[in-house]
Amino acid sequence: MNERKKMAIIVHSGTMDKLYPVFMLASSGSAMDLEVHLFFTFWGLNALKRGGLDGAKLPGLMSLGTGMMKGRIRDAKVPPLTELLRMCREMGNLKIYACSTTMELMNVKEEELIPEVDDIVGATVFLDIALDADVQLFI
Repeated sequence: MNERKKMAIIVHSGTMDKLYPVFMLASSGSAMDLEVHLFFTFWGLNALKRGGLDGAKLPGLMSLGTGMMKGRIRDAKVPPLTELLRMCREMGNLKIYACSTTMELMNVKEEELIPEVDDIVGATVFLDIALDADVQLFI
């Protein structure tokens, strides 16, 4: 019996240019029947706050081009981040984790998080998952 392959991604940025690759890889992995685990830490945690995915911008001075990039994404018929998350969830093999230490450092409360968060865990818990994964990424 073959075990389902796993992918573990550490998400350390909440900017649009990092979140799109995370969710495109997660949705592709989910479609390939991979078990997908996403660990949001530091600025990536902002994406898990209510409105965080919709409010994601390009970083730094590039933030001025956020509207243009969102238009290009729409024109290319690439789903918005919230839709990519929904698609991953519907496949049933995505787990989302918020970093407990980051939540404490950045004073983020559990009730501020989107309902799609499966668990709040520390780095050691996620590293146990990542050590058992076939693919590990840091984005």
